[in-house]
Amino acid sequence: MPDVATDWGVHLERTLAERSFESVYQPIVDLSRRTVVGYEALTRFAPIDGVYHAPDQWFARARALDLSAALDAAALSTALEGRGNLPRNCFLSVNLEPESLLAAEVQHVLAQHGNLAGLIIEITEHERWDWPVLQPVVDRLRRSGAMFAVDDAGAGHAGLQQVLELRPSILKLDRALVEGIDDDEAKRALVEMLGLFANRLDAWILAEGVETGGEARVLANLEVPLAQGYFFARPGAPWQGLDPGAVRDMLESIDVGRATLHQFLDPVTPLLEGQPVIAAWGASVTRWTPVVDTDNRPVGMLSPESAFSNELANGLIVNVTSTLQEVAARLSTAPGDCVVPVLVTDDGGRYLGMLPIRRLLHALSGGH
Repeated sequence: MPDVATDWGVHLERTLAERSFESVYQPIVDLSRRTVVGYEALTRFAPIDGVYHAPDQWFARARALDLSAALDAAALSTALEGRGNLPRNCFLSVNLEPESLLAAEVQHVLAQHGNLAGLIIEITEHERWDWPVLQPVVDRLRRSGAMFAVDDAGAGHAGLQQVLELRPSILKLDRALVEGIDDDEAKRALVEMLGLFANRLDAWILAEGVETGGEARVLANLEVPLAQGYFFARPGAPWQGLDPGAVRDMLESIDVGRATLHQFLDPVTPLLEGQPVIAAWGASVTRWTPVVDTDNRPVGMLSPESAFSNELANGLIVNVTSTLQEVAARLSTAPGDCVVPVLVTDDGGRYLGMLPIRRLLHALSGGH
């Protein structure tokens, strides 16, 4: 039998040549809506001589043998194969090493897909990156529609300097912060602090490794918007739904009367003022598209009807810390028909997301 410890180079070369691995997908859940809003693509490898080795071990060996970019490119290509069939209203998250983003083979895979709207590139950081070198690649991918996430927030692996440089759209809470959070006041306090930090960055918190209903309910009440873990569904074939038991059990303790708007937002990508109107529906999953100025402050809403008349629809603009009752009260005295979704901003007036009127009414009626 070959010595796995000394033959990893052979195994990796063979695996790359034969593509003896597959992508599996784990649902990412909107905690307030109890629905799947995205999937993380994960790689599973064939056993070596009947012995299973964890994916982390494969990728660690690839880094040590200078095969990280080749393995990342191959895994990325496989993960993106079914992207065209991704359900509406869902994004796809993939994992890449920072140095792999600079590699020609990885950039080639991404370039083949053209429009990267709905793709989250999750940076798996093991060493300090050279931001002046990485930034032009990140900026180019953002212009193609991609967004970025940082893994292991709060665990020390993702330093604050890296987070401030990247300005990710998603901060992923490390499993160590999530485990047992329903019985740990210190963890709850830290997650609240990270939530405030994420709000300042216009980022979303995603809790990974959720394994119990208690953890899910506490995270929901802490206004963590997104989560994934075995409690909801294990990684599997594309594009699976949630475990029925999780749907029944989670979120029973949310107090909508005290809830602010964080957990009810629909993060629809806005249109920059002055862009061609057709861009509003190129990757949109809703008939309403927010329009923002160059400072990311909302100036109105577009629908097919308003676009045809070349006019923006005016909607109510509220701060994200408003309660549902406060929004309803303002809508009741606002001029015009209450059909345009509410635009939600941070403390600086920057666009965060929108709140459809139907979702507001559903939440106020007790449906969360």
